[in-house]
Amino acid sequence: MTLYSFYIELSFNMYPLNRNEKNKTMKLRVHDRAPNQTSLAKIFSLLIGFTFLLSFSALQAQGVTPEHIAKMKSVSGSVISDDGSHIAYTVSVPADPYEENAGNSNHLYVLDVAEGTTKPYYTSGSVASVQFRPNHNSISFLASRDGDNGRALYELPLDGGEAVQLFSFERNIVSYTWHNDGNHVAFTAFNAAEESESPLPYTADVYEENQTNRIAYITNVTVDDHEPHQLNVDGSIYMVEWSPDGSKLAVSAAPTPEVDDFYMKQQIFIVDYRSRDIIAEINNEGKLGEFKWSPNGEQLALRTAYDINDPTDGRLKIVSAEGGTPENIDEDFDGKYEQIEWTSNNEIHFVASQGTNTMIGSIRPNGSNKNVLFNADAHAISSFSRSANGTISFVASSPEHPNELFTLSRGQNAQPQKVTDHNPWLEEVELGNQEVVRYTARDGEFEIEGMLMYPLGYEDGNRVPVITVVHGGPEAHYSNGWLTGYSSPGQMATAKGYAVFYPNYRGSTGRGVEFAYSSQGDLAGKEFDDVVDGVDYLIDQGIADGDRVGVTGGSYGGYASAWMSTYYSDRFAASVMFVGISNNLSKWGTSDIPNELYLVHSRERMWDSDEKWMDYLKRSPIYWVDRAETPTLIMHGANDTRVHPAQSLELYRHLKVRKPDVPVRLVWYPGEGHGNSRSASKFDYNHRMLEWFDAYLMTGDASAEMPHWDAPIPTHD
Repeated sequence: MTLYSFYIELSFNMYPLNRNEKNKTMKLRVHDRAPNQTSLAKIFSLLIGFTFLLSFSALQAQGVTPEHIAKMKSVSGSVISDDGSHIAYTVSVPADPYEENAGNSNHLYVLDVAEGTTKPYYTSGSVASVQFRPNHNSISFLASRDGDNGRALYELPLDGGEAVQLFSFERNIVSYTWHNDGNHVAFTAFNAAEESESPLPYTADVYEENQTNRIAYITNVTVDDHEPHQLNVDGSIYMVEWSPDGSKLAVSAAPTPEVDDFYMKQQIFIVDYRSRDIIAEINNEGKLGEFKWSPNGEQLALRTAYDINDPTDGRLKIVSAEGGTPENIDEDFDGKYEQIEWTSNNEIHFVASQGTNTMIGSIRPNGSNKNVLFNADAHAISSFSRSANGTISFVASSPEHPNELFTLSRGQNAQPQKVTDHNPWLEEVELGNQEVVRYTARDGEFEIEGMLMYPLGYEDGNRVPVITVVHGGPEAHYSNGWLTGYSSPGQMATAKGYAVFYPNYRGSTGRGVEFAYSSQGDLAGKEFDDVVDGVDYLIDQGIADGDRVGVTGGSYGGYASAWMSTYYSDRFAASVMFVGISNNLSKWGTSDIPNELYLVHSRERMWDSDEKWMDYLKRSPIYWVDRAETPTLIMHGANDTRVHPAQSLELYRHLKVRKPDVPVRLVWYPGEGHGNSRSASKFDYNHRMLEWFDAYLMTGDASAEMPHWDAPIPTHD
């Protein structure tokens, strides 16, 4: 009797730890006599059953992948109609990284609140500045279509139809705001740059010269060929808000269009609508986030800095519309105001962050009667909009999903309702548990907060590799929301067996003025010690494997990544540095924000004494390269003006020359600046980051062979 053996091969894809590792293949061996119809049917039945079990098991164990993140959508903003019947919102949709290296598009949708139904209104292009047009049953927005000179103003009827152009300018419209009559708009656009008259067949770029101011205009969109009128305000204008009666405008302007002035020198002016001249000035100083008119037009509420040295725009101040110095109305608030909106002459609604939480609340303009309407301890609220009837729309993420649209009805016991779901693939994956952790800094001065994600299937007592993700700024913070993106490993890492740690070290926002100021004048000092203290806490808790701790971050987080791979190299097994700082001496000579760096970070000039020059050098990762044993991947946008690409090149070259046995790689992203904005470069970054951690952090082997120079991008389906 002849025995036949059949091998049935079941192939399935896994993200390889090594680019040379092939897809896994399982072989199911089936013995049978000479095959007949019955036996083949049995084999086929067995194959189907086995495949189902394998598929079910794989589905149950599947986590988030770079491919998921590359297609991830998120709600980017919302505005609710005055009567609360409709919410217009935008969805950020990424381009296919295999098809084009383009940025995300913003698509427009409208929710009928009563029916709970959503309709796409404009998805053929990208929109910006979505608003309900006053006295019209329509929605307006900025978009660029064929034949436009950049972005123009468009309108769509609320009941649907074709988008119609209301107004176009000879140059790109940057922003706009409606007069209460629904006919006049104030808008901003950059002046045309002066063209070179050189007879040569190319144009040299003269650095920081021939920059153009952003100018504000008023026009009537209902009058054909109406010539826009320029506001008589010098400098570069950024924000414009009509007074409720339409007789005046509040305008913020900086002396020049330079980024440094945008951050540190915006001042508010009150402009008469008819004469277009300045009639009052607000004596605000420092960073400015937004300002809003009171309904009676008598006051302005400002979201601004505490003073010129405040690194954030998170204080709430009130000032007379006739001019004067703004008054801080919530002096002792140990959080940060993120958005403000008047609801009556005696009430302001707000979104604020406090620690890892965010909240929606209200306060009177004299600082009294502060109430929390919704405290989001497991949501990160990014923006809100309120109707006259009290219904609120807001955008928020959670540990389970990226930004989606929520509604919150009026009433003390009202609970928010999630009304969109733009990433149904999340139902098919597992997520690592996410929680808030708190620990005491080594100097005992502060309790530090952070977020911790556990790997899938984590069991108490297991020590696992940990990726530490350090935020930039340092004037930023992590909230208890969705924390996974192209440069933030998050749930992609939990699926591969890592824990991921997000510390809010001193200098972070959301903890009040004292905490935000606490890192100033101490670059890479106690602020980065706080990060290491968090790692020690996770080791003490039996979570982190002390021999397998990694670090990554961008900008100031890139500075931290470089610091951890040099000064603290004995503590970190792998580092991925993104658009980071390596030399504070040359950083000051190459960044586009030297004034901001001085006022809200260093609080001193390094050239004030010989000692300060040396101190700045010692606060630089390149100074400590002799300590470096950490495999370091360095990535940078080639067109970065905030942190010059030379910062990455300096660390790379120092490591290559002084520590030739330490694995290091430098990757440039052409056309990208201070962070990648395009789909393909994001996707490439994502894969390189994870591959580096797999090679050196998961294994804990600093002598492992460096991954291939070409990113491990899977074949497109």
